[in-house]
This record gives sequence, structure tokens and C-alpha cells, in this order.
Amino acid sequence: MKRTGLFGCGALLAASFGLALTAGSGVAEADSIKIGAPFNVTGSLSSLDAPALNGAKLKAKEINAAGGINGKTIDLVVYDTKTDPTVIASVASQLLNSDKVPVAMGFTDSDSALALGPIFQQAGVPFVTPGATSPKLPEQVGTDMFLACFGDNVQAAAGAEFVLNKLNGKNVYLLRDNSTEYTTLLAKYFDEAFTKGGGAIVGRDDYKSGDKSFTAQITKLKASAQKPDVLYIAAMPDDIGLVVKQMRQAGVTQPIVGGDGYDTPLLLSVGGKAANDVYYSTHAFMAPTGSTDAIAKFYTDYKAAYGTEPENAFAALGYDTVGLIADAIKRAGSEDPAKIRDALAATKGYPGITGSITYPGDSRVPQKTVTMIGVKGDHLTLGAEVTPSWLPAP
Repeated sequence: MKRTGLFGCGALLAASFGLALTAGSGVAEADSIKIGAPFNVTGSLSSLDAPALNGAKLKAKEINAAGGINGKTIDLVVYDTKTDPTVIASVASQLLNSDKVPVAMGFTDSDSALALGPIFQQAGVPFVTPGATSPKLPEQVGTDMFLACFGDNVQAAAGAEFVLNKLNGKNVYLLRDNSTEYTTLLAKYFDEAFTKGGGAIVGRDDYKSGDKSFTAQITKLKASAQKPDVLYIAAMPDDIGLVVKQMRQAGVTQPIVGGDGYDTPLLLSVGGKAANDVYYSTHAFMAPTGSTDAIAKFYTDYKAAYGTEPENAFAALGYDTVGLIADAIKRAGSEDPAKIRDALAATKGYPGITGSITYPGDSRVPQKTVTMIGVKGDHLTLGAEVTPSWLPAP
């Protein structure tokens, strides 16, 4: 995973921790609305967070060009939190106490959201995550925490149905990174959904994010008494390319399936040809053709703005999250955090490019269709659009 100068973000994203960068109009503060935007622009989550921030900046620019919100422009107050829990906590305090943001967005992983969320909750300021997919986050953090993405129980169930119905896999070997909230939950939900659907888990093993050799795990897999039809690997973005490469080099030929942690350029750049016959669940198929009209337009606009194609669906989630927050502020008619929070909770059918966003009842996790992507001939292809028929409880 690249750790500096990422994905066309340029000098803006190379900011040190102590420096906030605005992505708005540069007008007087009274004429703008601040939205906090902490992201892990460097570190092991940069290949997801940097595109998400780019998407957020693109949407803010579009809103400002169209007249802003209630006569005011958006200023994104951006910090690089460096995939470091200590920096994340410090930035949370900076955003609340110095920048005095009435609402914020950020992160594509659950551990980062858990490091910041309680601080915002205590301050009574709503926080929306574009891509942290733990459905437990609102319960763990509190009433001011919202997801703009589906939960891991949804994408794991979609992956299970894809294995059963599209890959005809009845037996799965389950390998997980046991060091993060995201991967442990994803593996748990997949296990529940796959066995509920009639499949069998024929073997299990763990590793830790950052490991460079998977020889022990591969040896155990190959010694399994029952040969699996498919491997389900719950992995973080910084690891999956290497995991896949070593698996294929060791002669493991079965299809490999996983979650949106695979939705990173590193899958192909590190995995290379080994990534063929890998499938993963994510939030949208990012392509100029073969997807929705809204994604095709976003694809073109993103490339024009940054000189590169959208790296993954997290770019689109960042774009949607700014739109979602702007819509809530407009409906609230106020910059009061409590009123923004209530407007967010009342969202019905916000037309995001990654899917319509509604918060049903008192839930703060939207129900959205899951996109399954496959790697064929060293290219990403649309595998399926899945709405799971059964969901594990969060």
C-alpha cells in the first residue's frame, strides 16, 4: 500500500497532523459551514481513505458551485490521522474544541471510527462514516454515530449467497485476520450466513495484519482433511495482495472470496495474476460502462478532477457522505449539531450513487444492495448485485 503522495491527492493530503486543510470556498467563516473530515491519508488504510477523501472534496466542490447550503459554502476541515489511534483521538479534540465543527465525516475502517466516535458522542456532535462497516458502531458509540454504507453482516451474507449460488461452493475454508474489528466481525457473519444457507466450514485459521509470510497458514490449509471448494479470507487492504500471491505460488487454486477490504488497487498491483478468480463484496462497480449512469458520471468527473480513475468504491462513498450531510443540514435549516443529528436520523431515500440511503426506524445503518466484483484476466468485472435473503444479527 502506498503511504505518501497518494492517488492524486497531492500536497493537500501530505499535511502533517497539526495542520487542518479546508476544501471549501475560502470565504469568511460566517459564510461557510464546516464539516470535519479526518481520514487516514497515510498509513496502512491510505488506499481506502485517500480515495474517500477525494470523493468527499469533489462533492463539496459541486455543492459550492451550485450555491452551497442555505446560502453558505461547505468547508471540509481535513486532517491526516495517519492510521494512528493516538493521532485520531487528538484530531477529534482539535475538530471539536478549536475548529468547532457541527458535524463530521471520515474513515473507512471500524477501528478508526471507534477511536474517534466516543469523543464526538460525548460532545453531542454527529459523525458519519463513509466506509466503516461494522453494524455494531451505532450501538457501541451512541446516537450520534451514523454509517453511510451497509454493515458487515450484509456484505458477509451477500458473500455467502454468492459462494453458494454463483460459485456452487458447499465447503469453505475460513481464514481471518484476528487483529481488527472489521475482519473478525466479517468472518463471524460469513460463518453464520454460510452455514445457515447449508454450507459447511471445513477448516479455520488466523493470522495478524502486517504478517509478511503465510507459510504456516498455507501448510495447515493444504493439510486439511477435506478439500474446500472456496476460501473465504477476511483481510485488511494492506495484506490481501500478498496473501493471494503467496496462496497461488503455493498451488492453492480455489476461488478466494472476501469483503470490501479487497477493494484497493493493491489487490492487482501486489497480487498480479494471482488475483484472478478472486471475488469480493463492495459498494459499487467503479467503471465508465457497465455500471449505473450516476457511477459513470462520477467516474468521468473524478478522473477530470484528479487525473486518475476512481481507485475503488470508497471514492464514491466519500462523495455520497458529503451529499448526505449537506442534505441533512439543508433540511435542518440550522448548524446546531442536535438538529443536524435529528435530520440525519430522519433521512429517507437520499439518492446516493452507491445506493439510496434510508435509516429505518431508530437504526443508523442503511440497508443497501451489495456489489460482488470478480477478477478475470487481470481485470475487475461485475460478478453480481446481491440483496441477501437472510442477515446475521449485528
